[in-house]
Amino acid sequence: MQPISNPFKTLLFGFAFSPSLGVNILEVTRFAHFLDSKLILLHVGEKTEEKLSKINQILSRIEYPDVPIEIHWESGKPETVIREACGSLQIDLLILGALQHENMFQFYVGSIARKLTRKVPCSVLLLIKPSAERIPCKQVVVNGLDAPDTPLAIERALHLSNALGAQQLTIVEEIRQKEVHVSVEDDRSLKKATIIKERLKLREDSRVKKIMASFPEQLRGKLLVKTQSIFGRRGYSIGHYAKVVRADLLVMNAPLKTGLLDRIFPHDIEYILSDLPTDLLIVRKRN
Repeated sequence: MQPISNPFKTLLFGFAFSPSLGVNILEVTRFAHFLDSKLILLHVGEKTEEKLSKINQILSRIEYPDVPIEIHWESGKPETVIREACGSLQIDLLILGALQHENMFQFYVGSIARKLTRKVPCSVLLLIKPSAERIPCKQVVVNGLDAPDTPLAIERALHLSNALGAQQLTIVEEIRQKEVHVSVEDDRSLKKATIIKERLKLREDSRVKKIMASFPEQLRGKLLVKTQSIFGRRGYSIGHYAKVVRADLLVMNAPLKTGLLDRIFPHDIEYILSDLPTDLLIVRKRN
Protein backbone atom coordinates (compact mmCIF):
# COMPACT_ATOMS: atom_id res chain seq x y z
CA MET A 1 0.00 0.00 0.00
CA GLN A 2 1.45 3.34 -1.06
CA PRO A 3 1.81 5.87 1.80
CA ILE A 4 -0.25 9.04 1.54
CA SER A 5 2.05 11.93 0.64
CA ASN A 6 2.01 15.02 2.84
CA PRO A 7 0.47 18.01 0.96
CA PHE A 8 1.56 20.43 3.70
CA LYS A 9 5.32 19.96 3.97
CA THR A 10 6.15 23.61 4.65
CA LEU A 11 4.02 26.08 6.60
CA LEU A 12 4.43 29.86 6.79
CA PHE A 13 3.01 31.88 9.65
CA GLY A 14 2.90 35.63 9.05
CA PHE A 15 2.82 37.35 12.42
CA ALA A 16 2.73 40.76 14.07
CA PHE A 17 3.59 41.52 17.67
CA SER A 18 -0.03 41.62 18.77
CA PRO A 19 -1.40 40.55 22.18
CA SER A 20 -2.31 37.14 20.73
CA LEU A 21 1.16 36.36 19.35
CA GLY A 22 2.00 33.80 22.03
CA VAL A 23 -1.20 31.80 21.73
CA ASN A 24 -1.04 31.94 17.93
CA ILE A 25 2.49 30.50 17.89
CA LEU A 26 1.43 27.75 20.27
CA GLU A 27 -1.38 26.92 17.86
CA VAL A 28 0.66 26.98 14.64
CA THR A 29 3.40 24.82 16.15
CA ARG A 30 0.72 22.26 17.00
CA PHE A 31 -0.41 22.31 13.38
CA ALA A 32 3.20 21.82 12.24
CA HIS A 33 3.59 18.90 14.64
CA PHE A 34 0.39 17.08 13.63
CA LEU A 35 0.99 17.73 9.93
CA ASP A 36 4.65 16.66 10.25
CA SER A 37 5.68 19.95 8.64
CA LYS A 38 8.47 22.50 8.71
CA LEU A 39 7.35 25.87 10.10
CA ILE A 40 8.61 29.26 8.95
CA LEU A 41 7.76 32.29 11.09
CA LEU A 42 7.76 35.52 9.07
CA HIS A 43 7.62 39.02 10.55
CA VAL A 44 7.27 41.99 8.22
CA GLY A 45 9.08 44.64 10.22
CA GLU A 46 12.35 45.57 11.85
CA LYS A 47 14.31 42.92 13.71
CA THR A 48 15.22 44.12 17.19
CA GLU A 49 16.72 42.47 20.26
CA GLU A 50 13.46 43.05 22.10
CA LYS A 51 11.39 41.33 19.41
CA LEU A 52 13.84 38.43 19.08
CA SER A 53 13.85 37.95 22.84
CA LYS A 54 10.05 37.87 22.91
CA ILE A 55 9.87 35.28 20.11
CA ASN A 56 12.49 33.08 21.77
CA GLN A 57 10.62 33.25 25.07
CA ILE A 58 7.43 32.09 23.36
CA LEU A 59 9.24 29.30 21.48
CA SER A 60 10.74 28.05 24.74
CA ARG A 61 7.20 27.26 25.93
CA ILE A 62 5.85 25.36 22.90
CA GLU A 63 4.56 21.82 23.39
CA TYR A 64 6.50 20.25 20.51
CA PRO A 65 10.11 21.49 20.51
CA ASP A 66 11.00 18.93 17.84
CA VAL A 67 9.13 20.96 15.17
CA PRO A 68 11.67 22.39 12.65
CA ILE A 69 11.30 26.18 12.89
CA GLU A 70 12.91 29.06 11.01
CA ILE A 71 12.40 32.77 11.78
CA HIS A 72 12.51 35.25 8.91
CA TRP A 73 12.52 39.06 9.15
CA GLU A 74 11.59 41.13 6.09
CA SER A 75 10.81 44.75 5.33
CA GLY A 76 8.20 46.08 2.92
CA LYS A 77 4.45 45.97 2.45
CA PRO A 78 2.99 42.95 4.32
CA GLU A 79 0.85 41.77 1.40
CA THR A 80 3.73 41.88 -1.10
CA VAL A 81 6.31 40.35 1.24
CA ILE A 82 4.04 37.49 2.29
CA ARG A 83 2.92 36.75 -1.26
CA GLU A 84 6.51 36.66 -2.56
CA ALA A 85 7.68 34.54 0.37
CA CYS A 86 4.99 31.94 -0.36
CA GLY A 87 6.49 31.53 -3.82
CA SER A 88 10.22 31.77 -3.10
CA LEU A 89 10.08 29.53 0.00
CA GLN A 90 7.86 26.91 -1.70
CA ILE A 91 5.16 27.26 0.95
CA ASP A 92 2.31 24.74 0.96
CA LEU A 93 0.17 26.44 3.60
CA LEU A 94 0.11 30.10 4.67
CA ILE A 95 -1.28 30.66 8.16
CA LEU A 96 -2.65 33.99 9.34
CA GLY A 97 -4.02 34.31 12.83
CA ALA A 98 -6.10 36.84 14.75
CA LEU A 99 -8.81 36.93 17.35
CA GLN A 100 -12.07 38.26 16.00
CA HIS A 101 -12.31 41.04 18.55
CA GLU A 102 -8.70 42.21 18.75
CA ASN A 103 -7.40 45.33 17.05
CA MET A 104 -5.27 43.35 14.60
CA PHE A 105 -8.27 41.47 13.24
CA GLN A 106 -8.85 43.88 10.36
CA PHE A 107 -5.12 43.86 9.56
CA TYR A 108 -5.05 40.13 8.97
CA VAL A 109 -8.58 39.06 8.15
CA GLY A 110 -9.55 42.28 6.41
CA SER A 111 -8.22 43.54 3.11
CA ILE A 112 -4.79 41.85 3.30
CA ALA A 113 -6.18 38.35 3.81
CA ARG A 114 -8.81 38.85 1.11
CA LYS A 115 -6.10 39.83 -1.36
CA LEU A 116 -3.74 37.06 -0.28
CA THR A 117 -6.39 34.35 -0.68
CA ARG A 118 -6.55 35.28 -4.38
CA LYS A 119 -2.87 35.95 -5.02
CA VAL A 120 -0.71 33.51 -3.04
CA PRO A 121 0.30 30.30 -4.85
CA CYS A 122 -0.69 28.05 -1.94
CA SER A 123 -3.45 27.23 0.53
CA VAL A 124 -4.34 29.66 3.32
CA LEU A 125 -5.43 28.88 6.88
CA LEU A 126 -7.12 31.66 8.89
CA LEU A 127 -7.04 30.98 12.63
CA ILE A 128 -9.65 32.75 14.73
CA LYS A 129 -9.73 30.33 17.67
CA PRO A 130 -6.14 29.93 18.92
CA SER A 131 -5.83 28.33 22.33
CA ALA A 132 -3.02 28.15 24.89
CA GLU A 133 -4.02 24.53 25.51
CA ARG A 134 -5.03 22.28 22.66
CA ILE A 135 -8.74 21.93 21.97
CA PRO A 136 -9.27 18.67 20.03
CA CYS A 137 -10.66 19.04 16.52
CA LYS A 138 -13.88 17.04 16.38
CA GLN A 139 -15.80 18.16 13.31
CA VAL A 140 -14.66 19.48 9.94
CA VAL A 141 -16.95 20.89 7.23
CA VAL A 142 -15.85 21.07 3.57
CA ASN A 143 -17.64 22.43 0.53
CA GLY A 144 -18.92 19.87 -1.97
CA LEU A 145 -19.43 22.52 -4.63
CA ASP A 146 -19.80 21.34 -8.22
CA ALA A 147 -16.49 22.91 -9.28
CA PRO A 148 -13.20 21.65 -10.77
CA ASP A 149 -11.19 22.19 -7.57
CA THR A 150 -13.65 20.54 -5.19
CA PRO A 151 -11.95 17.08 -5.27
CA LEU A 152 -8.73 18.78 -4.15
CA ALA A 153 -10.53 20.59 -1.32
CA ILE A 154 -12.10 17.35 -0.11
CA GLU A 155 -8.78 15.51 -0.37
CA ARG A 156 -7.03 18.20 1.71
CA ALA A 157 -9.89 18.17 4.20
CA LEU A 158 -9.56 14.39 4.61
CA HIS A 159 -5.80 14.68 5.12
CA LEU A 160 -6.08 17.48 7.67
CA SER A 161 -9.00 15.85 9.50
CA ASN A 162 -7.03 12.65 9.98
CA ALA A 163 -3.87 14.51 11.00
CA LEU A 164 -5.79 16.47 13.65
CA GLY A 165 -7.70 13.43 14.88
CA ALA A 166 -11.15 14.71 13.91
CA GLN A 167 -14.12 12.41 14.33
CA GLN A 168 -16.37 13.58 11.51
CA LEU A 169 -16.09 15.25 8.12
CA THR A 170 -19.24 16.67 6.55
CA ILE A 171 -19.24 17.44 2.83
CA VAL A 172 -21.77 20.22 2.27
CA GLU A 173 -23.43 20.43 -1.13
CA GLU A 174 -24.74 23.97 -1.60
CA ILE A 175 -27.60 24.02 -4.10
CA ARG A 176 -28.85 27.32 -5.41
CA GLN A 177 -32.52 27.86 -4.56
CA LYS A 178 -33.21 28.93 -8.15
CA GLU A 179 -32.49 25.36 -9.31
CA VAL A 180 -35.82 24.31 -7.81
CA HIS A 181 -37.69 26.41 -10.44
CA VAL A 182 -40.95 26.26 -8.48
CA SER A 183 -42.76 28.98 -6.56
CA VAL A 184 -44.53 27.41 -3.57
CA GLU A 185 -48.07 28.77 -3.53
CA ASP A 186 -50.20 25.77 -2.56
CA ASP A 187 -49.97 22.10 -1.57
CA ARG A 188 -49.49 20.99 -5.16
CA SER A 189 -46.56 23.32 -5.82
CA LEU A 190 -45.09 22.43 -2.40
CA LYS A 191 -45.16 18.74 -3.31
CA LYS A 192 -43.55 19.47 -6.68
CA ALA A 193 -40.81 21.56 -5.05
CA THR A 194 -40.15 18.79 -2.52
CA ILE A 195 -39.76 16.20 -5.28
CA ILE A 196 -37.37 18.44 -7.22
CA LYS A 197 -35.29 19.06 -4.09
CA GLU A 198 -35.02 15.34 -3.40
CA ARG A 199 -33.84 14.74 -6.99
CA LEU A 200 -31.25 17.51 -6.66
CA LYS A 201 -30.00 16.01 -3.40
CA LEU A 202 -29.66 12.58 -5.02
CA ARG A 203 -27.75 14.16 -7.92
CA GLU A 204 -25.35 15.94 -5.59
CA ASP A 205 -24.86 12.88 -3.35
CA SER A 206 -24.03 10.77 -6.40
CA ARG A 207 -21.47 13.31 -7.60
CA VAL A 208 -19.76 13.47 -4.18
CA LYS A 209 -19.73 9.67 -3.88
CA LYS A 210 -17.83 9.49 -7.16
CA ILE A 211 -15.26 11.94 -5.80
CA MET A 212 -14.86 9.89 -2.61
CA ALA A 213 -14.51 6.68 -4.61
CA SER A 214 -11.54 8.18 -6.47
CA PHE A 215 -9.48 8.44 -3.25
CA PRO A 216 -7.48 5.59 -1.70
CA GLU A 217 -9.33 4.03 1.22
CA GLN A 218 -6.55 4.90 3.68
CA LEU A 219 -7.12 8.61 3.06
CA ARG A 220 -10.51 8.30 4.73
CA GLY A 221 -8.98 6.58 7.75
CA LYS A 222 -11.35 6.21 10.69
CA LEU A 223 -13.30 9.35 9.82
CA LEU A 224 -17.07 9.34 9.74
CA VAL A 225 -17.78 11.03 6.39
CA LYS A 226 -21.25 12.45 5.82
CA THR A 227 -22.91 14.52 3.10
CA GLN A 228 -25.36 17.34 3.65
CA SER A 229 -27.34 19.15 0.97
CA ILE A 230 -28.42 22.70 1.76
CA PHE A 231 -30.37 25.18 -0.36
CA GLY A 232 -29.42 28.84 -0.36
CA ARG A 233 -26.80 31.40 -1.28
CA ARG A 234 -23.36 29.92 -1.80
CA GLY A 235 -20.82 30.90 0.80
CA TYR A 236 -23.40 32.30 3.19
CA SER A 237 -25.21 28.95 3.53
CA ILE A 238 -22.14 26.85 4.29
CA GLY A 239 -20.81 29.48 6.68
CA HIS A 240 -24.10 29.45 8.56
CA TYR A 241 -24.12 25.64 8.58
CA ALA A 242 -20.57 25.50 9.99
CA LYS A 243 -21.61 27.89 12.74
CA VAL A 244 -24.78 25.94 13.63
CA VAL A 245 -22.99 22.57 13.90
CA ARG A 246 -20.05 24.23 15.72
CA ALA A 247 -17.48 22.98 13.27
CA ASP A 248 -13.86 23.28 14.36
CA LEU A 249 -12.67 23.86 10.80
CA LEU A 250 -14.29 24.95 7.53
CA VAL A 251 -12.56 24.01 4.25
CA MET A 252 -13.32 25.88 1.02
CA ASN A 253 -12.03 26.05 -2.56
CA ALA A 254 -9.76 28.99 -3.32
CA PRO A 255 -11.30 31.78 -5.42
CA LEU A 256 -10.70 31.35 -9.13
CA LYS A 257 -8.33 33.81 -10.79
CA THR A 258 -9.62 34.43 -14.28
CA GLY A 259 -12.69 34.84 -16.40
CA LEU A 260 -16.29 35.49 -15.49
CA LEU A 261 -16.21 33.07 -12.53
CA ASP A 262 -13.51 35.20 -10.92
CA ARG A 263 -16.06 37.98 -10.62
CA ILE A 264 -18.68 35.64 -9.21
CA PHE A 265 -16.93 33.02 -7.09
CA PRO A 266 -15.04 35.40 -4.73
CA HIS A 267 -18.39 36.43 -3.31
CA ASP A 268 -18.66 32.92 -1.82
CA ILE A 269 -15.47 33.57 0.15
CA GLU A 270 -16.47 37.17 0.92
CA TYR A 271 -19.54 36.02 2.86
CA ILE A 272 -17.34 33.85 5.04
CA LEU A 273 -14.50 36.34 5.46
CA SER A 274 -16.96 39.00 6.56
CA ASP A 275 -18.13 36.81 9.45
CA LEU A 276 -15.79 33.87 10.01
CA PRO A 277 -17.76 31.07 11.71
CA THR A 278 -14.64 29.10 12.67
CA ASP A 279 -11.07 28.49 11.49
CA LEU A 280 -11.03 28.57 7.71
CA LEU A 281 -8.82 26.63 5.29
CA ILE A 282 -8.88 27.94 1.72
CA VAL A 283 -7.42 25.24 -0.53
CA ARG A 284 -5.24 25.91 -3.54
CA LYS A 285 -2.79 23.54 -5.19
CA ARG A 286 0.67 25.08 -5.01
CA ASN A 287 1.73 26.48 -8.38
